[in-house]
Amino acid sequence: MLNASLKELSAALAQRKISSVELTRLFLERVEKLNGSLNAFITLDAEKSLAQARAADKRIAKGATQPLTGIPVAHKDIFVTRSWLTTCGSRILSNFVSPYDAHVIERFNGAGAVILGKTNMDEFAMGSSSETSFYGPVKNPWGQAYVPGGSSGGSAAAVAARMAPAATGTDTGGSIRQPAALSGVSGLKPTYGLVSRYGMIAFASSLDQGGPLAKSAEDLALLLNAMAGFDARDSTSVERVAEDYRRELDKPLAGLRIGVPKEHFGEGLAGDVGRAVGAALEEFEKLGAKRVPIGLPNSGLSVPAYYVIAPAEAASNLSRFDGVRYGHRAKEYRDLADMYRRTRAEGFGAEVRRRILIGTYVLSHGYYDAYYLKAQKIRRLIADDFVEAFKRCDVVVGPTSPTVAFKIGAKAADPVQMYLNDIYTIPANLAGLPGMSIPCGFGRDDLPVGLHIVGNYFSEAKMLNVAHQYQKATDWHQREPAGIQP
Repeated sequence: MLNASLKELSAALAQRKISSVELTRLFLERVEKLNGSLNAFITLDAEKSLAQARAADKRIAKGATQPLTGIPVAHKDIFVTRSWLTTCGSRILSNFVSPYDAHVIERFNGAGAVILGKTNMDEFAMGSSSETSFYGPVKNPWGQAYVPGGSSGGSAAAVAARMAPAATGTDTGGSIRQPAALSGVSGLKPTYGLVSRYGMIAFASSLDQGGPLAKSAEDLALLLNAMAGFDARDSTSVERVAEDYRRELDKPLAGLRIGVPKEHFGEGLAGDVGRAVGAALEEFEKLGAKRVPIGLPNSGLSVPAYYVIAPAEAASNLSRFDGVRYGHRAKEYRDLADMYRRTRAEGFGAEVRRRILIGTYVLSHGYYDAYYLKAQKIRRLIADDFVEAFKRCDVVVGPTSPTVAFKIGAKAADPVQMYLNDIYTIPANLAGLPGMSIPCGFGRDDLPVGLHIVGNYFSEAKMLNVAHQYQKATDWHQREPAGIQP
C-alpha cells in the first residue's frame, strides 16, 4: 500500500480491501519510523488524523465517496488548518493554532481526505533548500547528507520516502518543482489564480501558488481536481468552469511540439543533468513528439528580477502585522497579528531577515523606480517571451534545476549560488504560467534529476498528458530511495 498510486488506494478503499483507519495508521507508523532521520514533518496528531479516517470510513460505507475519500495527505505547514499548529517553519508562529482552514484544506476536507500532518519547510517559504526552518533542516531520502530542495522540502521528502502518498506545497519561484526534482517525485505549480491563496501564509502575493506533490502525473491530476476552484475570498482567484484534469492523460503525443529553450542548456547546467534531460527529450521523440528550438532571451534576467519583486512583496506582507486592518478577514487575522507583534522581538531567521531588508530597501524612497519598477518591466518581457514561444510549441521542456541535490550547508553562506537553483523555474512564476517537474533519471551520487514542463495558461491537462505518457514509457517515478524501501 505504501507504493500504491492514489487511484489504486481509492479503489482499495472503495472495495473494502483496506479501511481508511488502517491506511492512515500504516502511514503514521511509517512517519514514526523515518521522521526522526528525515525531519519531514513538523506537526503530527494521530488522534485528529484517525478521527478523520473514521469519518471517511463512514462515508465510504454509505457510498458517498470521492476519489480522495479516506486517503491521507500531508500539508505544507504554510496552509492554516483549524485546530492544528501552523508554524510556517518559524519560531514566531511556533504556538499558533489556526481558528480557520485555508481554502486548500477546505477542499481536501470536503473530498474526505485525511490530514496526515504538517510538513517542514523553509521559514516563511523563503528558501530553496529547506535548511532555514526553525525546526531544523529536512534531509533528502536519497542521501541524508543532501538537501531535498525547498521551500516545500518536507512535502517532497515525505512523498519520496513513502511517508505520505501525496502532499501539498506552494511555489513562489520554484518551491514545488525544485524540491520535486531534487527528491525524485512529481510536482505541479498551477496557473496563477487557479488554486485559491486564502489561508496560505503569503510570501510574495503576486507569485505564490499552491499545488500538489505526488509520485506520478496521474496522482497530480487527481489532487489538482480537489485543489482547483474559484474562491471569492481570494481577489486573485480565477472563476472558471471546473474541469477534470485527468481527461487527456491517455492522449497519444503524436504531433506534440516540444519547445526546447537554448538558454536552459548553456553555461551553468551540470553535465549529468543535461544528459538525463537530453535522454528524456529523445524519449519524447520516440513517442511521436517533435523537438522545436525556441528562445527565451530574457530568462537570464529572471533571478535578479525575482529577488527584487519577491522580497519587496514579502516586506509589504509582513509589515501588515504592525496594525493594518484586514477588512472582511480582520477577525481571522487578529490572533496571528497579535502574535506577530508580541514575538517580533524574538526575530526571524537569517534568510528571512535578508529578504525583508532587501525588500524594504527597494521599496524605499529613491530606489522604487530604480529597482522595483524596472524589475516589473523585466517581468513583462519574460512573459512576452513565452507568448512568442507558444506560437511555435505546445509545451516548453528543459531541466528543472541546474544540478542535482547539494549537501546540507554547502550553499548556506552564498545566497547568490542558492538563488541560482531556481533559475529555470522562476520565469514561469513571473509570467504566471503553469509548470511541473517529473523524475527523468539520476546524476551524480545517484541523486534524482527533474524534467521541467511549462505550459500555456490553464493548460494543466495538456501538461499532465505529456508527463503521464512519458511516465508510461519510463519508470523513473517508480524508483525508491535505497535503504528505506517499504
